[in-house]
This record gives sequence, C-alpha cells and structure tokens, in this order.
Amino acid sequence: MKNTGDKTISIAGTQLSPQTLLQPTESIQQLLETAALYLHIPFCHTRCYYCDFNTYAGILPLREAYVRALLTEIELAGQMARTTAGEKRRSRSIFFGGGTPSLLSVAQISRLLNACFSSFAVDKDAEITLEANPGTLTQEQLFGLREAGINRLSMGAQSFSASLLQKLGRIHSPEEIVQAVSYARAAGFTSINIDLMFGLPDQTMQDWRETLERALELGLAHFSLYSLIIEEGTPFYSWTQSGKIKPGDEDLCADMYEYADELLQKAGYINYEISNWSLPGQHSRHNLTYWQNLPYIGMGAGAYSSFAGKRFSNELSPHEYIKMLKARRLPAVESEDIAPEQAMAETAFLALRTAAGLHLPTFEQRFAKTFAQFVGDRLRMVEEAGLLEHEDGWLRLSKRGRLLGNEVFMRLLPDE
Repeated sequence: MKNTGDKTISIAGTQLSPQTLLQPTESIQQLLETAALYLHIPFCHTRCYYCDFNTYAGILPLREAYVRALLTEIELAGQMARTTAGEKRRSRSIFFGGGTPSLLSVAQISRLLNACFSSFAVDKDAEITLEANPGTLTQEQLFGLREAGINRLSMGAQSFSASLLQKLGRIHSPEEIVQAVSYARAAGFTSINIDLMFGLPDQTMQDWRETLERALELGLAHFSLYSLIIEEGTPFYSWTQSGKIKPGDEDLCADMYEYADELLQKAGYINYEISNWSLPGQHSRHNLTYWQNLPYIGMGAGAYSSFAGKRFSNELSPHEYIKMLKARRLPAVESEDIAPEQAMAETAFLALRTAAGLHLPTFEQRFAKTFAQFVGDRLRMVEEAGLLEHEDGWLRLSKRGRLLGNEVFMRLLPDE
C-alpha cells in the first residue's frame, strides 16, 4: 500500500481513487428504493461538556421501557416504509448511535436487530455499526455483540491525552481505548472506526501529533476526525463566554487538519469525505447514505428521517417518546416536504463533502435535469477562484476549495 501524493492508492498494482472506491455499484434508482436505518440510544453515564446531542445522564433505569418502545417503532416504521407492491423496504445498513448504545445489554441489542430484520428486508451483508465508548466495553460484551450481528464498531475515543479527556468530560482513559480495541479484535471485529477531536481547549499541536501516532499504532480501518464546535446550551459554551476556556483558533485547527490528512494518507488511508479517512474498501456505507442524500429512517427519541420526499423528526423526550409508542403512535413531531430544487441543492453540496465529489451523470439520472441546468451561473465566481475542479464527469472541491467549502455550498442554494 503506497501513497502517491494525489490521493491515489496502489494495491497489488491496481490504482484506486475515491472515485473508483465510492462509485455506486447499483443504479441511483435502485439506491433510492432503499432506506438506511438509524437507531438512537440516548443514554449516557455522564454528559460530556461539549455535547449537544439528544442524550441524557441519570435515566439508565428507563432502558428496558425505551427498548420496548423502540421495538414498537421499528415495527410501525417497517409498515410505513413498505414498497408500493406491499413488500418490505430494503435496507443496506443499520447504525446504533447515541448517546452510548453500548450501555444497552447484548440481549437488548439483539432484540432490536431482530426487529429490524423482521420489519425490513436487510441485506445479508449489511453494514451494522454500533457506537461505543471505550470505558463501557467488556470482552464478554463484545463477543456477544459480534455474535448478535454487529459487524462494525465506532469508538468515541476523542483523544489519547488523559488531561484533555478530563477537560472534555470523558470517563475513559487512554489505556482503556487500547484495551477496548484489543478486546474488539479478539471478538472478531475487523471494521473499527475511531473518533478523534482537534481544536480542543489548551490542545497543542504536539498533543494532536501524539494522539494521531498512538491511534495509528492500533492499525484501525477507519478514522473520523472532528474539529470542536462550541454549541449553545453546553457547558463549553458558557465557559467560552465567561473566558474559562479558549478553544483552538482557526489557523491552529487548519494546521491540525492538514497535518492529520498528510499523516493518514502516508499511512495508506484515503480521505474520502472531509472528516473521514479509511483504508481501501473500509469506508462507512451508512454515512455515505447521508452524503449521497439517499433515504434513511431514524428511530428513537429525537431521531431524524429523510424518506419519501419528506424530512421528519421524533419527539425529543425519552419519557414522552415511550408514552407515544405505548399508544402505538409514530413519534414524529415535525415534518416538511423536500422541494425538488432543495433536494438538488442538498444532493450537490453533500456530495461535494466527499473526495470523489458529485457524479454529474448520476445527478442527471436522478433529477432528469443536468447539473448545469440546475445551477446556472451561480458557481461561476467560485470556479474562477479555483475552488472547484472537473474530471471525467465528476465535480469536486479543489484542495483550496475544501478549506472554503461553505463559499461553494452557499451558492448552490436556489434563488428565492
């Protein structure tokens, strides 16, 4: 495996690029008939200081009631999503997110998976991911999860610095990250992702280098690297406002990102999406559903869906969510129709987040309109500025464009 400096990897003499790796093997019409499944598990031991997700600490006794409600929603969602011929909707991936899904028991995870397979036509080789915090995993649990059908793990490591983990409000240690990976490998997991964060308060470039180097030593299949975003309503937000903490500045964050990209590519990883790197063939199929703007059905408190031309979201409160499912009511509380122009804009800017970019022939097949007809001259200025490049039917952000992506994305929005 060798990096050639142009994001092309040579394996046994075969040249692989993001385009060849991410080119759909099925037609866009076939993919639009599927639905990825997302199951939201909102439980946490403690709530991290930066987190604004729909998660809760102190409600662990609610787990079994919540699982029963989620089982009912899976059944109802399966009925809602049936094809026009009355058949089960096909699904290519299942993702347990949170929160901390690894706080459920193996038996509870197994029951939820069985419900998905009962209510949807899940592919035999479906990618089935479970998010997990390193400090919540045991060897026995991982063997059980693998046997239940989980075939991919996404570990929220965030850092290999003990002091930074403490500042984030994480409850695991660097040593527990290494131990969790070792346990997972022993249980038969080969597809493992690790989440890492940069731009943290008091994080130096040396901290970031050491975290990346320790992570690379684990030989994982996938990396997700995220810059810290301070969200209103979190402790980090109030601490930033009061001056108690100071996140990394934009220049430092850019340096950290570029350093990580160079280091990972040299190690044979492909930066196939702005925040994601994988070994060839190990990209996240489920997350590509979002970036390719394909249908997905979110289940659980606060989960979002994009399906059948609509976008809808569930009741946030786990208690209210359980009440609604006890009455066998779908828990969607907000819904909007997705207009064709909006769907085209979203498809374009989500695809441009990937290294492969937007496949123009597929865009035309999907919308019966060429991309040029849709966008008009709205991108002329950013093209002249060198933020976009064309190659063999693909449109993608240039290297400079990846740092200024929002300048491109804003221009994709249709005129009012």
